[in-house]
Amino acid sequence: MRTRISGGTVLGPHGATVADVLVEGERIAAVATPEQAADWNPDETIDATGKYVMPGGIDAHTHMEMPFGGTFSADTFATGTTAAAWGGTTTIIDFAVQAKGTSLLSTLDKWHEKADGNCAIDYGFHMIVSDVNDTSLKEMETCIAAGVSSFKMFMAYPGVFYSTDGEILRAMRKATETGSTIMMHAENGIAIDELAAQAIAMGGTEPLQHSLTRPPELESEATGRAIALAKVTGAPLYIVHLSAAQALAEVAEARDQGQNVFAETCPQYLYLSIEDMAKGDFEGAKYVASPPLREKHHQADLWRGLRTNDLSVVSTDHCPFCFKDQKELGRGDFRAIPNGMPGVEHRMDLLHQGVVAGEISLARWVETCSTTPARMFGLFPRKGIIAPGSDADIVVYDPAAKQTLSAQTHHMNVDYSAYEGFALTGRVETVLSRGRVVVSKDAFHGSTTHGTFLSRDLCQYLN
Repeated sequence: MRTRISGGTVLGPHGATVADVLVEGERIAAVATPEQAADWNPDETIDATGKYVMPGGIDAHTHMEMPFGGTFSADTFATGTTAAAWGGTTTIIDFAVQAKGTSLLSTLDKWHEKADGNCAIDYGFHMIVSDVNDTSLKEMETCIAAGVSSFKMFMAYPGVFYSTDGEILRAMRKATETGSTIMMHAENGIAIDELAAQAIAMGGTEPLQHSLTRPPELESEATGRAIALAKVTGAPLYIVHLSAAQALAEVAEARDQGQNVFAETCPQYLYLSIEDMAKGDFEGAKYVASPPLREKHHQADLWRGLRTNDLSVVSTDHCPFCFKDQKELGRGDFRAIPNGMPGVEHRMDLLHQGVVAGEISLARWVETCSTTPARMFGLFPRKGIIAPGSDADIVVYDPAAKQTLSAQTHHMNVDYSAYEGFALTGRVETVLSRGRVVVSKDAFHGSTTHGTFLSRDLCQYLN
């Protein structure tokens, strides 16, 4: 099957070019000027006149079917990857969650059982390491050989995922030895739990307390501590879901000194704020995630961080819990509200608003949503670029289309939208995953058996 995408503007990390794209089977065969492409003889032509043609998005931080607080995130791999495809994301990297007392390898097997044959797009895994011991450290090597080359640890959630500084140090030394990457949830969980207990004792039970008891200073402190441990061990460090200006300053300083420190942020921190968590009738619970939403002034710093590359990637931390029956578990005690928000479907569109507003360039949009995560997590150039030989993961994007986000029209398996009523400029028109059209205009043509597991290499940014 030969497909020509004609008349569009091809976007990449180096800018925009008017070009046609030829797809043969699952790969991109050629990128050429319309004149050079005149003698192509395709079986099918997709007219992209007036549209952007860009590499499919890579969401490097999702949590499908994740166990949390006695429940599970509402999206299965089937529903979550289908929603991702609707929004122009053609690859996710999900987190396999090691429970205390279990092995990394049994955890990886369990996540393969969940995902294999149940994904509409391609997928990979990171490994959450919550039980650091001689066995799990040795198993990190086996995980890398199996294509899982990044390991997430937590300075938050004591008693669940939390690791001590000593445990983090041990894992970081193994990462240095193997060339793998440590990903860090950087919040001071010990101090946060004390603040939360004090709030409850004083009668503060509402969702807003989730943010007030996780102040930005405790994200900054943990970020700085993680950076110091990484410097001592020489380990590469990737800070997940950075939300606060103070934490960004820690990352920027480390990068200025040449340390291999990277960070991502998420759309919720660019567009939502603590004011959303203060909504009445328990509506604020919809916005409970960790780190929490911050005061609006942090947003300008995060946009600047994206422009300067101190923030390298935009992921979603997609971890949806329905308002009814799940978020409501925390009525009367904010600590029991499941932590997480939906977002995998709208990341590309929301970041395009940054282009519309002049916050980032077209090239930076593509970098943060596709090319950089591909390089960061060992998928480039198979993913993340429109180039001969790369997988034909392609999005035809209409930059002038208008849309309004709503739970009534989204495809995520959750009963609310964190961006209800947001009026956006730009919309995905056509999505190809490995050469197959999975979304075209307003119809889904994919299959939840299409996606394949991606065995990833090591980070391609390391010195």
